[in-house]
Amino acid sequence: MASIVTPENCQPGAYQGLASIFEYTNSDGRRCRTNCGQAAAATFLTHHGRLPSVTGHAAAMAAIEREHPPDNLGGLFGTSRVFLWGVALYLGSLHLSLPPRIEHALTVAGVVVFWMQAGLWAVAAVRHALDLRRKRSAGLDALLTSSIDVITFAAGLVIWAMALLLALDNLGVQIKPLLAGLGISGIAVALAVQTVLADLLASMSIALDKPFGIGDFLTVGDYQGTVEHIGVKSTRLRALSGEQIIMSNGDILKARVRNYGRMRERRAVFQFGVAYDTAVEALAAIPPAVRQIIEAIPNMRFDRCHFLTYGDTALQFEVVYFVISADFNAYADAQQAINLAILERLRALKVNFAAATPTVVSIENLAPAAARTLSE
Repeated sequence: MASIVTPENCQPGAYQGLASIFEYTNSDGRRCRTNCGQAAAATFLTHHGRLPSVTGHAAAMAAIEREHPPDNLGGLFGTSRVFLWGVALYLGSLHLSLPPRIEHALTVAGVVVFWMQAGLWAVAAVRHALDLRRKRSAGLDALLTSSIDVITFAAGLVIWAMALLLALDNLGVQIKPLLAGLGISGIAVALAVQTVLADLLASMSIALDKPFGIGDFLTVGDYQGTVEHIGVKSTRLRALSGEQIIMSNGDILKARVRNYGRMRERRAVFQFGVAYDTAVEALAAIPPAVRQIIEAIPNMRFDRCHFLTYGDTALQFEVVYFVISADFNAYADAQQAINLAILERLRALKVNFAAATPTVVSIENLAPAAARTLSE
C-alpha cells in the first residue's frame, strides 16, 4: 500500500514552481512521480485532517455560537478562522522549497495575522476583566458600566499601537526613527487638539476615580440633573425641567460637584415658632411630642428637638431628623406627615403658632408688676 506523498521522501530536482515533478520511493520500494502542488496539498491535509472535517467542524462551531453567543472571553477561545488558516498554510509551507519572494510574502502574512490575533486576544482579555470586576462590585456596577466604553477605547488604542510596532519590528523595520517621528508629530497634534485631549483625560479620570455614574443626580455649579451618559468628551445630564444639559468632562472636574446619588440618608432640619404667651408647661411638652411623632413614621430616625432661640415674634423650636432614603419624594412625604401631626398635637395642647407681625406690649400695663418686683 502506497504511503502519502510528502516532500520528505521526494528526490531533489530542478524546481520549476508548483508544476514541478518530484520522483520519490514509496513504502513498497517502487519509484513514483508526483506534482509539487499535490505534495503541498497532501502535507497540509496531513497536518490538519481532511478538508471536509475542517469545514464541518467550522460549521458546527458557527451553529453553537449562534445558539449560545460567547461572552467577552470568547475571543480567547473562539480564535479567528483567518488565524487558523494562516497557521495551517504556514506549517504546510515549511516542507516546501519556495522561491524567496513567496517565502517573504508568507512570512509577512504570518506576522500580520499573528499580531492581529494577539491584539484581538488582548482586547478580549480587557473586556473579560472589566466584566469580572463589574460582577464583583455590585455596589458601583453602574459606574463601571458607564465608563467601560472609555476604558475599552483607551486600552484598545494602547494594545493596537503596541501590536503594530511589534509587527513592524518582527518584519525588520527600524522602529526607533519611527518612534522619534511619531513623538514630534504627536506633540504637534497634541497642541492642536489639546482641548479634546483634556476632555479625554478627564473622561479617563472619571472612569478610574468614579465620582459619579449613570443615574446619579448631580449639582454642578448652577446646573442640576440626572446623569444619562458619560462619553469620551462630554457628560449628559437630564434636568428636572426636562431639557438635556451637555457638559464637557474637563469642566465637570474643575467644578464643585454635589452627588446626591451617593446619599444613603437625608438629614432634615426645620424650625417652627409658638406664641410668647404659651405656658411653660406646654413648651416643655412640645419636644417629647415631636419625638413621638417622628419615631412613629417608618424609615425615620429622630435626632433632636429643642426650644432653641427667642425670635422677634415667636419662641423658636428646631427639629432635626434623618430620612433613611435618598429619594426626595420620600423626604417630602415624611415632612408633610410631620407637619400635619405637629399641627394636630399643638392644637391639642392649646398652643398657638406665632403671628407673622410683632406683638406690641404696653409699658403701662407692665409698670405695676415691675414696681412690685422692685419692692420685693
